[in-house]
Amino acid sequence: MQSKEHWEGIYSTRPATGVSWFQEHARQSVQLIQDTGAASDAGIIDVGGGASTLVDDLLDEGYSSLTVLDLSESALMTARMRLGVRAGDVNWLAGDITRIELPEHAYAVWHDRAVFHFHTTREEREAYVRAVLHAVKPGGYVIVATFAEDGPEKCSGLPVMRYSPHGLHAEFGVPFTLLKQEREEHHTPFGTVQMFIYCLCRREPN
Repeated sequence: MQSKEHWEGIYSTRPATGVSWFQEHARQSVQLIQDTGAASDAGIIDVGGGASTLVDDLLDEGYSSLTVLDLSESALMTARMRLGVRAGDVNWLAGDITRIELPEHAYAVWHDRAVFHFHTTREEREAYVRAVLHAVKPGGYVIVATFAEDGPEKCSGLPVMRYSPHGLHAEFGVPFTLLKQEREEHHTPFGTVQMFIYCLCRREPN
């Protein structure tokens, strides 16, 4: 299980713009969410969203039923302070995605950029997939981004799993159909490059 203390330490000692995964705008994620065709009032959850600017971008695009979940309350507070009064339009949840109880079939779109690859045990990954199956509506969409096979082996001092698109899809299995796969060359604030893969899947009706 990921350590809450580890991530609280990261976000309480570094600015949001000073972490390797920072994006000024989450353009690739926004485009994939738009590709699902989800309505502007559809439930969307950003898992591990923390201090990410994705929620800002989605609000700017007119999406109105947004949930941001993260282990770190410090990260969530950073995003809330940045958004100001608009933070009241977002549902904020602090917790571990493999343990938190989410509402059943509440979300039309599940988005995760760089959480799943921290789950290095089979038990953690199976718990994550169970959470997706519980929380995402049948026919809903799942967008997960991880380090690619040629991406880093660690992040913030922690080991990660690296995936090919088909290897990532295989972790989710038959209930999910892979619709699209993309690579991203992410340029960190430190001048390094990290390779990501994004998979867009549909959760098939039961």
